[in-house]
Amino acid sequence: MSIPGWDHSTFTHDEVTHETYRKGSGPAVVVVHEIPGITPKVLEFAERVVAQGFTVVMPLLVGEVGREPSGGYIASSMSKICISREFTTMAMHKTSPIISWLRALAQQIHSEVGGVGVGAVGMCFSGGFALGMMVDDIMVAPVLSQPSMPFAVGAHRSADLNLSPSDEARIVERAQAGCQVLGLRFTGDKLVGTRFDSLRKLLGDAFVAVEFESSTKQDHSVLTEQIQEEGVARVLEFLKLKLLK
Repeated sequence: MSIPGWDHSTFTHDEVTHETYRKGSGPAVVVVHEIPGITPKVLEFAERVVAQGFTVVMPLLVGEVGREPSGGYIASSMSKICISREFTTMAMHKTSPIISWLRALAQQIHSEVGGVGVGAVGMCFSGGFALGMMVDDIMVAPVLSQPSMPFAVGAHRSADLNLSPSDEARIVERAQAGCQVLGLRFTGDKLVGTRFDSLRKLLGDAFVAVEFESSTKQDHSVLTEQIQEEGVARVLEFLKLKLLK
């Protein structure tokens, strides 16, 4: 499905293909949607990133484009993620295979548009993907919004960062060299678990947390459905600081 004003294509890496949508000019930012897909609110956020002077690429990993979220749609997308080999929804201390595909996508776009590096914004099930992409030096602006994988079932999974030991060591190395990580969440979001504590422990001062008090049990999507304008502003500021040099 096309999005008016966006270039529709596909990208293949290691025999895995996903649709992609691209718009804008300037340094690249990969915006990875939340469950259930590229909703109107996800698209609105991506348009705001484009307007700041970036080339935005949105992969469609599950679901549809432009469809409003609903209970049935969310459940359908969730079930597809759970059975896909691309995502480690329950396993601990493992990096989701989709990360290698996203890294290749980022490298391809960076080779085309140039700049000091690439940014990435993940949300919900994709919230931690930008962290995994940090193993590459070109990832200089990783943003984690409500990271929710592996699913927070039990204390250990709630704290897990969806990283293999070798990737975790490389990310620590990058953080110690000065690469910051921006994280956003609602304080009462049980889907995030205790990952912010894990991120603080792993990254120290390199982890910049933006946290909002929950007003309802449904508060989850900081940048979209339960949008926090301060959160969006902090993301845009972070991207500009790291990429527009």
